[in-house]
Amino acid sequence: MKRWKIIVATLAASASIASANQGYDIAVEADRRHSGYGDSEAEVVMTLINKTGDEDRRTLTVKELEGGTATDNDKSLMSFNHPRDIAGTALLTWSVPGEDDLQWLYLPAIKRVKAISSSNRSGAFMGSEFTFEDLSPQDVDDYEYEYLGEKELNGELCFVYERRPKDRDSGYTKEVLWVDQSEYRTRQVHFYDHKNEHTKTLTLIGYELYNDEFWRPSELFMENHETGRKTRMAFSNYQFGQGLRDSDFNRSQLRYGR
Repeated sequence: MKRWKIIVATLAASASIASANQGYDIAVEADRRHSGYGDSEAEVVMTLINKTGDEDRRTLTVKELEGGTATDNDKSLMSFNHPRDIAGTALLTWSVPGEDDLQWLYLPAIKRVKAISSSNRSGAFMGSEFTFEDLSPQDVDDYEYEYLGEKELNGELCFVYERRPKDRDSGYTKEVLWVDQSEYRTRQVHFYDHKNEHTKTLTLIGYELYNDEFWRPSELFMENHETGRKTRMAFSNYQFGQGLRDSDFNRSQLRYGR
């Protein structure tokens, strides 16, 4: 009997390891397929939708710079252009492999650059349903993985896996991702809070292929199941290889992010 218990336990452990490895492998392949762009820029319309359906629109520009090596920082700069009362507000993010990301928010009304601490990254970004954490470039090795199987989403067969943030300051205990099997594009993400409740859903819509190589969604739609509020980010005018440099993503540039 003991021998069979040992065999069963060993098989269970092996299955667990295989599950973790498969989830990680899918994440690595998805990251590989969507890397190599160097730098990019896009125009975004962010629409905040309250639970009664009222909408508030903002426009912004998003710039990204890919790290040249595995130890380099991926960087992003989001700069608001409209409406007038928030124009010039900008968020700079550096993704630091193996460490906490660095984020700074420039508030033109007080002409101040504010560092976003790790403990505050779960806060809402500019009144939207996206948090500062959601808008950070994501490193595959910042998570632990479990493969959940294959499921169909809107007629497309997807890999489904769970990832758990290693960062204890994360606002989530886990995220469940649907990644299509054809191009390894993330189609949907379910976010779970520290009560292990499914609080938000992100849906990525309208993927388009740029430069015959890079798939990018034309819309991110985040729904908060607790409040009934939603945020839509509609992307247009994607451009790649614009010659952006590290100097375009430093703190002094926050004041001139537009």
